Amino acid sequence: MAFTAQDVKKLREQTNAGMMDCKKALVESDGDFQGAVEYLREKGLAAAAKKAGRIAAEGIVVAKTSANGVGVVLEVNSETDFVAKNVDFQNFTTNLADVIIDQNPADVDALANCAMDGKTVAEVLTDKILTIGEKLAIRRFVRKEATTVNVPYIHMGGRIGVLVSMNVTDSIKDKEEIVALGRDVCMQIAAMRPQYLNRSEVQATDLEKEREILMAQAINEGKKPEIAERMVTGRINKFYEENCLVEQAFVKENKISVTDYANRIAKELGGEIEIVAFTRFETGEGIEKKEDDFAAEVAKMSK
Repeated sequence: MAFTAQDVKKLREQTNAGMMDCKKALVESDGDFQGAVEYLREKGLAAAAKKAGRIAAEGIVVAKTSANGVGVVLEVNSETDFVAKNVDFQNFTTNLADVIIDQNPADVDALANCAMDGKTVAEVLTDKILTIGEKLAIRRFVRKEATTVNVPYIHMGGRIGVLVSMNVTDSIKDKEEIVALGRDVCMQIAAMRPQYLNRSEVQATDLEKEREILMAQAINEGKKPEIAERMVTGRINKFYEENCLVEQAFVKENKISVTDYANRIAKELGGEIEIVAFTRFETGEGIEKKEDDFAAEVAKMSK
């Protein structure tokens, strides 16, 4: 079956594959357009498999809410910061956040099977790997229902994404001051990196480990055991204040805590506000990045 230059152009527009790849796909499929699409998809899967072993520790975090108040924070990784700044990659990530909002997948595996642009998310991701030329990975997401007031925040162009959830009295939840408060709390989370929401979230094992460290420090300072015990109790309170969001000193007004500030806004508005959850994603955190040996790469290229 013959094909024309217009067929090649159409295939390229539909798949975003290279011109020569599109021509080869039409040759291999004997001019059958759908067969050529499938050929490119198959090649895309092969290309993705070759890139699977690479480390994707760059990328972008998206945090957003829908018109009806559902919130999501999502991290998608790439191999390089250059790709993270690619508009096509950024649009894919933003659209993926909308898929999570609309279809409510249980986890990343379920997300892969969600519908997106007439395909599955997994298929769209494979297409992006083919056209962008790097390993891309959907790493994690958190979705919050509109039963709480959800406020998103993006820092450093998507390097850090935060979503904070608050229980707010119905009579004040639509006020601008609530969004402003949520944004302030998000900035607090981005800057101060709280590990927990409140004391009840601190795991007993984490607390015991902290006690052991603080006790050793006190003993090494020459304190007697009974004095060291009292010192540790005081320092544990400091640990809570530094690591629990609601007890942290509010960065914009450090003589009061985050909870005190929220309570003050609630009183001014005539209602109640409770911070009930937060998520902070930083791109690539916890991923071991590849250390490139630049000199070795240059030497390799010169051979």
